[in-house]
Amino acid sequence: MDPTITNLNYETLARRFQRFAEAECRESSPLYEHLALAIATDDDMLALAAHAAHGQPLPNLFFAAVHFLLLQDQETPLGQFYPSLTSAAASPKAAYPVFRAFCLAHATAIQHLLTRRRVQTNEVSRCAYLFPAFALVAQLANERPLALLEIGTSAGLNLLWDRYGYRYDQEGVYGDSQSAVQIACTLRGDQRPPLPEGVPEVGLRVGMDLHIMDIRDEEEALWLQALIWPEHRERARLLRHAMTLTKQSPLQLLSGDGLRLLPDVLHTVPENMAVCVFHTHTINQFSVAARDRLSTLLAEYGIRRDVYRVSAEWLGASYPQLELTAWQNGQSYQRLLAYCDPHGRWLEWLDNGKSKEW
Repeated sequence: MDPTITNLNYETLARRFQRFAEAECRESSPLYEHLALAIATDDDMLALAAHAAHGQPLPNLFFAAVHFLLLQDQETPLGQFYPSLTSAAASPKAAYPVFRAFCLAHATAIQHLLTRRRVQTNEVSRCAYLFPAFALVAQLANERPLALLEIGTSAGLNLLWDRYGYRYDQEGVYGDSQSAVQIACTLRGDQRPPLPEGVPEVGLRVGMDLHIMDIRDEEEALWLQALIWPEHRERARLLRHAMTLTKQSPLQLLSGDGLRLLPDVLHTVPENMAVCVFHTHTINQFSVAARDRLSTLLAEYGIRRDVYRVSAEWLGASYPQLELTAWQNGQSYQRLLAYCDPHGRWLEWLDNGKSKEW
């Protein structure tokens, strides 16, 4: 036990791993669920995980660090429990002793990753709910080309959403049917999302992040793969295809604090374009004050010009919430569009288009 960590710290860390197991991993990653529950009762593992950079989703970062080391050396005994490394993974129930031994043996390397890396998952399948949200923005903006400004862009893969294909339930393909990136999403509930026959025009794509992930760098690309949970082979496959496509489609990606970069970026958007700022699973890493500054910044900009904000975040609700805020014609409106799976596997559209006149 690390004497510099108080009992309260251990209790807090333990709750975070337990919640991660029960609220996020259950029915999604049996391996991470089993490991997280065991870590929650192991002070040595909690002390190691506590080296994570402040403000980061700690369990995600910790598991990604271990996964990263395994992807670099796939011959270690722990690899037999990871479906990302073997087609016949051993039972997660037997994994923890091997996992614990691996972590203690590689503690220095894990600490280095925890302090240097960030959770910057570029979850391509989230485009399954961005697609109808952007279609709605284009409709509200009289089909003007979209100027897409993403906060927390990681490698910028979701800026290319219009170059992917989408299949909702067993319906035909929307978007680009010829794309190597074909995203499947299950629809829940009674409402149907607005799925356009065509794809809204994109006039500008700008991504902002504290640390832009350069997928041309092998280590950076490997870190993105490490952030994918071991059982999620389809997510990993989509990531590889999206990275290949992005290498062929240079993007404007800016490294730095999005709140500092955004004002200047907003002023570069041509007048004939509809400004659409978006972020997915990003502001959970913001302080409350930073979240307020972002809202204030957009509201002030919305006084001078129409602006739309698409937000997909998970801040205390049962499921991530897809929301649209518009500052249009001098007025502001907000609509809860949908609940959605954090990895884009399902979408429950809620908005019937009648909640407010736009």
